[in-house]
Amino acid sequence: MPNVIAINAAATKHIDAARATSDEMLLARIAKNNRTSMHTLYSRHNVRVYRFVLRMVRDTTMAEDLVSQVFLDVWRTAAQFEGRSQVSTWLLSIARFKALTALRQRKHEDIDQDDVLEIADGADTPETSLDRATTSEILRACVAKLSPAHREIINLVYYHEKSVEEAGQIIGIPQSTVKTRMFYARKQLADLLRGAGVDSVAA
Repeated sequence: MPNVIAINAAATKHIDAARATSDEMLLARIAKNNRTSMHTLYSRHNVRVYRFVLRMVRDTTMAEDLVSQVFLDVWRTAAQFEGRSQVSTWLLSIARFKALTALRQRKHEDIDQDDVLEIADGADTPETSLDRATTSEILRACVAKLSPAHREIINLVYYHEKSVEEAGQIIGIPQSTVKTRMFYARKQLADLLRGAGVDSVAA
């Protein structure tokens, strides 16, 4: 029995240590070819990166392939991370570049806006009220009608909760430009929502 308790305690300590390890520490270990750290980083961020890419490419198979490419790049280039931004911001920067490259290769840089309605919303459940489902569908449709630049800002700031500074780093534009795009994106989105009969949407 004491051995079992000791084993359980050791396992719990290992799990707690993994959780306490920062992304920056993981990258430093990945740079030294530590596969366990790579697995931990992937587990933490693969869903976020996948959702980010999917909103850009509107294709689940392509999104899955791009996520694999992103983390392969991380494995190869972890030593190049300079710590000027959060690791999650760096990952989304890589993901954005790869998604844009893939879209150019597919020659559909401005995808059919109706495609966004076909993307399943993982947050919706059978218990979701009809009103909420309808509002969510209208919101997605309105976001899809924004220009690519405005849609990207809404995606980063509201869906991925990136700061103005982080959004600027990911896209490669000044903070002042991010703020300007946010202002016009929100204004246009509000107009579209009003036109669709929705006065406001809960945050």
